Amino acid sequence: MAFELPDLPYAHDALASKGMSQETLEYHHDIHHKAYVDNGNKLIDGTEWADKSLEEIIKGTYDANAVAQSGIFNNASQHWNHTQFWEMMGPGSGDMPGELESRLKDAFGSVEKFKEDFSAAGAGQFGSGWAWLVVDGDGSLKVTKTENGVNPVCFGQTALLGCDVWEHSYYIDFRNKRPAYLSNFLENLVNWDNVAERLSKA
Repeated sequence: MAFELPDLPYAHDALASKGMSQETLEYHHDIHHKAYVDNGNKLIDGTEWADKSLEEIIKGTYDANAVAQSGIFNNASQHWNHTQFWEMMGPGSGDMPGELESRLKDAFGSVEKFKEDFSAAGAGQFGSGWAWLVVDGDGSLKVTKTENGVNPVCFGQTALLGCDVWEHSYYIDFRNKRPAYLSNFLENLVNWDNVAERLSKA
């Protein structure tokens, strides 16, 4: 079963007033994400992974000792990562639901401390990668960072929030200012209702 590029859950210009331009979404979703889908489909065609879910492919092809992951892993994981990323943002991000706010305060001391830790993880990821808020195997909330396409699925964690810190995700709008991109992401782009829904299902 071939994977398909999902539509954005909003128009390409829907986040422009919040700091993510139409041009960024056209390049990032329509070109970069599509390339992961197309390349992944070519690589799994005729293999044992052809009828597996993305999560099964990610878990089955991840190698913690690999300097560079296999092509199948890289494309499958980046397809998964980006699909979550689009859903985790929205034009009407709104206020943070109370239960999520409470859990963040319990885990980090305050919402601001969570944002500081998340931003530090993203800014401190050398090279390409992702910053994450996850539910760990013991049920605790943690901020993590991963290199390249590696994601929480690899570690049995549930992703609540992820931010792409590959340069193509922010260079059009923020040039080399990754910390400013991360700050804007947390303050203006996150769909907190989506994060809260993920938490309730974790």
